[in-house]
Amino acid sequence: MTKILKLLIGTNNKGKFKEIRDLLPKYIKTYSTADYNLKSPREDGLTFEENSLIKSKYFSKKSKLICLADDSGLEIDILNKDPGIYSARWGGKNGDFKKAIKRVYKELSKKDKNWQKKKIKARFVCALSICFLDKKIISVLGKIEGFISNEPRGKNGFGYDPIFIPKNKKKTFGEMPLLQKYKIDHRSVAFKKIKKFL
Repeated sequence: MTKILKLLIGTNNKGKFKEIRDLLPKYIKTYSTADYNLKSPREDGLTFEENSLIKSKYFSKKSKLICLADDSGLEIDILNKDPGIYSARWGGKNGDFKKAIKRVYKELSKKDKNWQKKKIKARFVCALSICFLDKKIISVLGKIEGFISNEPRGKNGFGYDPIFIPKNKKKTFGEMPLLQKYKIDHRSVAFKKIKKFL
């Protein structure tokens, strides 16, 4: 397999774009969906993997470039693994994660009034796929286990980072310096599995 030198990062989420670009080898020239004025496709898959493939195929066909796309989200066990593949949608039309985090807390309180005194198990899941036009090159899954914090903490990262505490850590992803987060998060776990294709 020849080395990939040009890659479209298939996301319209600026935080995600930055993190993926930071994880990629420096010699790869990256393009964003904004460079091609591309809107996101309808994500009607039932799993992270399916949605990731929908995006990487769609963006690759539109741009004629090899595309790496990610679909990721937060699963909370007590909420039947919600928000899951709907993680971004919980933030409403504009993907407002403050709103999404409020909704998580509201749903947790509905399930268990005393949830804040307990360890609420959760995990971040990331599916990464690389496609060229209609062809899947690779698709992988990365996960990191952890717990939900009682309140949002920290201004780093994006999305649900301020309420997720990785297992065996005291800080939320939102409180960690980005480089520390990048070393252990779900995206870097998935990235390690696709390294050989890059």
